Amino acid sequence: MKCDVLIVGAGFAGAVCAERLAAAGKQVLVIDKRNHIGGNAYDCLDKNGVLIHPYGPHIFHTASKRIFEYLSNFTDWRFYEHRVLARVDGEYYPIPINRTTINKLYDLKLDEQGVTEYLESVREPRDRVATSEDVVLSSVGQDLCEKFFRGYTRKQWGLDLSELSAGVAARIPTRSNDDDRYFTDSFQFMPAQGYTAMFEKMLSHPNIEVRLEEDFQAIKSTIERQHTVYTGPIDTYFEYRYGKLPYRSLSFEHEHLGNTEQFQATGTINYPNEQEYTRITEFKHLTGQQHDGTSIVREYPQAEGEPYYPIPRPENEALFKRYNELADATTDVTFVGRLAQYRYYNMDQVVGAALKSVDELIAALKPAEELVS
Repeated sequence: MKCDVLIVGAGFAGAVCAERLAAAGKQVLVIDKRNHIGGNAYDCLDKNGVLIHPYGPHIFHTASKRIFEYLSNFTDWRFYEHRVLARVDGEYYPIPINRTTINKLYDLKLDEQGVTEYLESVREPRDRVATSEDVVLSSVGQDLCEKFFRGYTRKQWGLDLSELSAGVAARIPTRSNDDDRYFTDSFQFMPAQGYTAMFEKMLSHPNIEVRLEEDFQAIKSTIERQHTVYTGPIDTYFEYRYGKLPYRSLSFEHEHLGNTEQFQATGTINYPNEQEYTRITEFKHLTGQQHDGTSIVREYPQAEGEPYYPIPRPENEALFKRYNELADATTDVTFVGRLAQYRYYNMDQVVGAALKSVDELIAALKPAEELVS
């Protein structure tokens, strides 16, 4: 086979690169080892007709107008602001921690200034913020840390807060007002017809061919191409030359509840201390779908399995940098995406990274008339 660019992976990074390259006149072949497009953002109807996310909830949010407008070329949107509750000692509290959380938990009646003063009184300042424990303790103190963060982190990452880089906990703010939205980005929407429908439009350009259930290692030598865009784990590409990069995996327990219009009060409920799972998500909150029943998913973090999350620790970053040096020296391959760049990216950050990478790639590739026919 021949193509201008081979793209490995049909998730956000791969689909964005494919669409932009095809629009620029390149012949693109997209392969994916799974039997569907969309990567972990893939959604589908379960056997009961409820739209679900098989790989856990994917809630789109971004502060970037450019990213939102780009994706708007391929989908209409449904406005949705995600809200999360945490179950602690049998009660449910808004997370991120806000004024409601503090007042309900401690039976107080504080105003915004009072919450600010309360948090200031319990926080444990750190001269140097190096770990997620430093972030949490310097923000909310010991008791809130134990109730909402330490147990959840231990389940999610298999590590203590003190063993994770500061950036993990820094993703979750603390508020003194009653804002109970999980995200505060300017653009908070869900694809109106679902993510898979959006990916189908992104990959519908006549210059794009998609081949599923294809393994890159098995077919890479059979495809003549000018360039490769690789979105899989970077250590896998280099055949684990320096050893395996650590990733955290997940298993999912999906359940349909017939004759139950709503299972829980918010889209997601976290279980920081109880249960083996970290959270339950009810999909109808996210999609707005009307159905007599409802479908939920419980998430169980695990060490083995498909790589979902790069584990942010200094030693892992050091190992990644060794692989990244190899990537920088591999001039005919572009590495982009959460796994290829070993970054704990949100979806919009993946789109942004892909747009940046593909703009540079288009400028660098030879004109079409110079390509091998």
